Amino acid sequence: MFKSTLMCVASACVLTVLAATSGASAATCTQADMTKMDADVAAMSDATKRDAAMKEMTMAREMMAKSDNAGCMMHMDGAMKMMPAK
Repeated sequence: MFKSTLMCVASACVLTVLAATSGASAATCTQADMTKMDADVAAMSDATKRDAAMKEMTMAREMMAKSDNAGCMMHMDGAMKMMPAK
């Protein structure tokens, strides 16, 4: 019983680490990443999604100015979700 419980816990830990690393967003809140994202957003052809992504980028910049890295990354991720799949 103890052995199977231990195996379940170990499996859960491994799956959590794999999910966190494989599904993690590539966005970071640096000026270089902001500049690249701005260029990518400006190149979008869907005006509705481009406007929504621009709003997310504006909010990301505001969070970056407040040194709120988690908030910045959340909004950059939101902008990335508006972009078409490559």
